[in-house]
Amino acid sequence: MARFREGTIVSIERTDDSVVRARVDLGSSTLDAIAYPGMIGPLREGHRVIVNTTGVELGLGTGGTGFILWNVDAEAASEDHVGHIMKLRYTPWQMNVMSAESPESPHHEQLSGMIDLAGCPVISCGLHSQVPAAAAGIKAAAPDALVGYLMTDGGALPMAFSMLVRQMRGAGLIDATCTVGHAFGGDLEAVNVFSGLAALKTVSSCDAIVVSMGPGIVGTGTSLGHTGMEQGQVLDAATALNGSAIAALRISFADDRPRHRGLSHHTVSALTVAARERCTVAVPKLRPEGSAALERSLKASGVCDRHDQRIADGRPGVRLLLDRGLNPSSMGRKMSEEPELWLAGAAAGVVATEHLQSRG
Repeated sequence: MARFREGTIVSIERTDDSVVRARVDLGSSTLDAIAYPGMIGPLREGHRVIVNTTGVELGLGTGGTGFILWNVDAEAASEDHVGHIMKLRYTPWQMNVMSAESPESPHHEQLSGMIDLAGCPVISCGLHSQVPAAAAGIKAAAPDALVGYLMTDGGALPMAFSMLVRQMRGAGLIDATCTVGHAFGGDLEAVNVFSGLAALKTVSSCDAIVVSMGPGIVGTGTSLGHTGMEQGQVLDAATALNGSAIAALRISFADDRPRHRGLSHHTVSALTVAARERCTVAVPKLRPEGSAALERSLKASGVCDRHDQRIADGRPGVRLLLDRGLNPSSMGRKMSEEPELWLAGAAAGVVATEHLQSRG
């Protein structure tokens, strides 16, 4: 059951149009909390607020922060939101958005019959932290390519929660964003992965699209109970729309958990159970011992039998990330500690540019 506490904002630590980070006094303690002005309006020091403290009290990594869900001293809303598509439906936090394909959208006619990506490369990542590497892999090989990021609802729902997205935009690695399902806050909103891909390709004129959930993958240690399964479903959606589906591998030789060491079990189940169509798996160039271990895992898991493999060098993409000031982390580990994960993402970007070149 969710836990709610009332408190008072004592300071605003950081704010912009999409997200506010505030320090909240709960009486017996204080905590950092996040709020989304688009949902609850502006916040000021001294405002009384209701905070969801569930993640904090459970000591979670995913969702382990306070979230301001109501401002008792809220100011009157200054404008109405447009659009009738509801996200977070049938919850106390449901809100309406202008979905790109909705009848009242200026893009409705443009998208009404769009079912063909015309070979547009679509990279499906298993982790949010791989998105910068995939985008950098594209930009390193094709600097003028327009790269879109489609964020699913498998992790965090507000795009504003992702610091990586802001960093990628600032570094010129992604050019357009779209949030689908119950995720929200992208340049474009869409109902599902299919229409989100169509919107980025058609409305934003993207040359390549990177797809991933937001921060905070859900896992249970079981073969099927993780949101990484969506990777296979995204690949199938891309194929169904005549896109070029490319899988980025989740690889780690630094993770202490056996199920994630080497080729992650999340990737295995996504590619052998969830993905029903054949796709291209981007295999990064690694040190000899890493490459040998990866090759064994791909064969033993059945991934090699189900999909095509394309070996690619992700190092230029990783260098571009660092050159542009990005050093993402996964489970607290930076690129220097776990280079294989980001080499795999950047390798997928290289494979995407090969598809761009083949299309002329």
